[in-house]
Amino acid sequence: KRKGVRIFGKKASHRVKCWNRILTSLLALPLLVHPASAQNAAVSQSTWTIDKIHSHVGFSVAHFVITQVTGYFRDYDALVTCTCPDNDFTGGTVEFTAKTASVFTDNEQRDGHLRTDAFFNAGKYPEMKFKGALVNENGKNVLKGNLTIRDITRPVSLNVTYGGRIKDKNLGIEKAGFKVTGTINRLDYGLKWNETFEGGGAIVGPGGAIMGAAAT
Repeated sequence: KRKGVRIFGKKASHRVKCWNRILTSLLALPLLVHPASAQNAAVSQSTWTIDKIHSHVGFSVAHFVITQVTGYFRDYDALVTCTCPDNDFTGGTVEFTAKTASVFTDNEQRDGHLRTDAFFNAGKYPEMKFKGALVNENGKNVLKGNLTIRDITRPVSLNVTYGGRIKDKNLGIEKAGFKVTGTINRLDYGLKWNETFEGGGAIVGPGGAIMGAAAT
């Protein structure tokens, strides 16, 4: 039995307990970006933006230890600036923002709680942000930078898999794909809701897996 679990002074329902686990892990699923500006021949630099038709930014977390709950952010944006020679994005800078109020898990009650001060506090902290660069460490692509949630900024290091670069014949532009994965601790960013079961187990674990895929 799971007695004693309470939210806002009332015993939590199964659905409420379920969605509280969502913030345990953040993830960005396919993010597709395309060139936003023509390449500058003098500096060989180009700017790429998200192709939202082929993009998804979300999260997936363990729920009740035995299952998973997924969700995503409906409102987000990103910008990649790089020289990008020969399909090499190493050294490129990445800026990403997501509107915290746009969090969606297909459950109105759960989404509402995620927007409160127990988690994102979307009214006070409307955006989560990332700014960093793609580097190569020991032959592996890594996205290193600073992630800001609730005005708390901490360094993160995310694994990157480059999916390749193609020409969109219909639009006449190039696209490149990426998958990004990593882990954060939500408690480090003030996502503080930490109710437990009667036996002591956390309803929402502190660890969070970040995953993302992008095509530029």
